[in-house]
Amino acid sequence: MSTIADVRPSPIAGRWYSANPAQLAHQIDAYLADVTLPQIEGQVLAIITPHAGHRYSGRTAAYAFKSIAGHAYNLAAVISPLHGFHPAALLTSAHRRYATPLGELPIDARAIKKLGDFLAKEGNIRLESVAYDEEHSLEIELPFLQRVLPDGFSLLPVMARSHEWRILQVLGQGLANVANQTATLLVASSDLSHFYPERTANVLDQELLKRIVSLDPKAVLAAEAEGVGFACGAGAIAAVMAAAVEMGANAAQILHHSTSADETGDLTSVVGYGSVVILKRD
Repeated sequence: MSTIADVRPSPIAGRWYSANPAQLAHQIDAYLADVTLPQIEGQVLAIITPHAGHRYSGRTAAYAFKSIAGHAYNLAAVISPLHGFHPAALLTSAHRRYATPLGELPIDARAIKKLGDFLAKEGNIRLESVAYDEEHSLEIELPFLQRVLPDGFSLLPVMARSHEWRILQVLGQGLANVANQTATLLVASSDLSHFYPERTANVLDQELLKRIVSLDPKAVLAAEAEGVGFACGAGAIAAVMAAAVEMGANAAQILHHSTSADETGDLTSVVGYGSVVILKRD
């Protein structure tokens, strides 16, 4: 019987972002320094941020992360899709820590148990633990968090395969239940349209972003079926939106949008990226 290591080793360092700690920190800090944020009114409860390699989406991701730079959070709940196959609808890590080149992040076992118990009781939903996953979309956000939250935090990682509203609604309620116990940042990890010409991608992305700003998670989930928008992490976005609304969110603000063409120059087949904050305004 194999033993699961305490630390989940990074399967993407050196490919999706630099494996050199000093270089990685410098690159992230440079992205953040380039950001000029619009005025943000209200308390940031959640951010939505892309998850392509930092070379492609780092400039847009930096907008979301700069909006919470220097804030104090005890817990970061990072909700992402799972791009591979697994029979479970919702997954978390079986490890105790995530490793990035910038150091190890502790996983909050009590928060995982609290969320898992809530899901089981309220929705008969199992939060499945997995080891040595290859998922990039959750890990890619962690170095940014490590740079903008230098006082440290623990991690609640969730990978949502499901796009079923019943499951995501309960997940959102469970996340809000956890967040009400400690200072928590909600992070939804998602890219937008995939592999359309840039002109088409911009139309699709603007519709999806409009649905996010409306704070209607079911509309976000419906966009792909209606053929008007796409997000690979639509489930993660919907769950985080539902959690934020449960916590009193009443506004959302788009901070930045770009496509891969901004970095590659290829307009024929692009991926869209957006940064959004979800806010509680008085």
